[in-house]
Amino acid sequence: MNIDNLVKTITPELFERLQYGAATGKWPDGTVLSDEQKQQTVQLVMLYQAKVAQTNEQFTIGSNGEMVQKTKAQLQKEFTADNEIARFSEHDL
Repeated sequence: MNIDNLVKTITPELFERLQYGAATGKWPDGTVLSDEQKQQTVQLVMLYQAKVAQTNEQFTIGSNGEMVQKTKAQLQKEFTADNEIARFSEHDL
């Protein structure tokens, strides 16, 4: 299986598990990843972000393997009123 096909088979649920493993060094069930497993997990997360995920995070990995950093203006544009779940003022809190 080539890398593109592998990344396409990753479901959103599996991606969340991979992100958790990459961030914490263990799976959600508590199983600790070996150093090799953690490296491979980080690589899979980066590949998925580069090839599949449409994310509004400030830092991501582009399809060319380079880090992409979004500007404040780009992030504000992505978080328009259409994408909002709720907005609170200081008086509401």
